[in-house]
Amino acid sequence: MNFTAVDLGFMDRALALARQAAERGEVPVGAVLVRGGEVLGEGFNQVITASDPTAHAEIVALRDAAKAVDNYRLPRSTLYVTIEPCTMCVGAIVHARVQKLVFGAREPRAGMVCSRGHMLDSDFYNHRVEWQDGVLAQESGDLMTCFFKERR
Repeated sequence: MNFTAVDLGFMDRALALARQAAERGEVPVGAVLVRGGEVLGEGFNQVITASDPTAHAEIVALRDAAKAVDNYRLPRSTLYVTIEPCTMCVGAIVHARVQKLVFGAREPRAGMVCSRGHMLDSDFYNHRVEWQDGVLAQESGDLMTCFFKERR
């Protein structure tokens, strides 16, 4: 697949954030929310350090962006995340009115975009989110694999 330099650049930033999560003993997932070429918010997994089961990278990035623009709705934005989002994160992405989701590696155990479920293809939401996968997929997947190998 051909990806734009913009997609590769923002996904590279998401990977850097994922590495920060790994350094803290968190599952290495990073996310960056962008609108008009400007980063509005970013985050990495912090469920352990924050003692918060909702502190997934996507949620942290959405919260960061919502505070930055003083609005819980984030239209015309793109969320870059290293790993396919889970059920909770897909729901938050829809409710925040993110325009597009771009992720690296698929998540075969709990990915709810295309691996285990197809939530973004559901017709019952009042908002549609475009999505694309595979941007720096190898790097994103390798980071997860290495993280879990080291922990075993």
